[in-house]
Amino acid sequence: MNRNYQKELDRLIVSLPDRRSGEPVPRLLLHSCCGPCSSYVLEYLSEYFAITVYYYNPNIYPPEEYQKRVLEQERLIRECTFRYPVKFLAGDYRPEEFYDAVKGLEDCPEGADRCFACYRLRLEQAAKAAAELGCDYFTTTLSISPHKNAKKLNEIGEELAGIYRVPHLPSDFKKRNGYKRSVELSNLHGMYRQDYCGCVFSFQERMRRNGQ
Repeated sequence: MNRNYQKELDRLIVSLPDRRSGEPVPRLLLHSCCGPCSSYVLEYLSEYFAITVYYYNPNIYPPEEYQKRVLEQERLIRECTFRYPVKFLAGDYRPEEFYDAVKGLEDCPEGADRCFACYRLRLEQAAKAAAELGCDYFTTTLSISPHKNAKKLNEIGEELAGIYRVPHLPSDFKKRNGYKRSVELSNLHGMYRQDYCGCVFSFQERMRRNGQ
């Protein structure tokens, strides 16, 4: 049976303690793939969680592209107003970690096993960071993309939750026009929107599509 991760998230949010009870705001570590994708997710989840945006994306190629994306992420957080605090935490940029993770999968098509290995790499670092920071939940912005497999992302997140003892927040942020809203917010903030996923393989695919 197909799971509706948005409805699962709805139920979880309803179950959160009433702020008037004096309970602390739950802390969420949100792995972000880029500023544009995080825009709607932050607008949505900052109503319920104190968020640490964790930017760990060693898959991004080339290094100049990484720097451009990380600066846009930081700028978005500075420019927005949130109900609860949103902090920024940058992971290390070590591209070799990505190449090690996808070794032997270089020829896989987009959206298949190579991408799944990349999901796991980034989500595992997010789960580790969440455990180290004492967060109540972790999740990723990746499911907002129409090109990302929400089922696989949630399966990996739930597996890692069992290993690192931090609950995974179920998500399929593209639901309820989440992707459309992210485009609107990106335009509102004049954000740089990349035209390829990020890794060298998606970069090469973009070049082929453009006849370059």
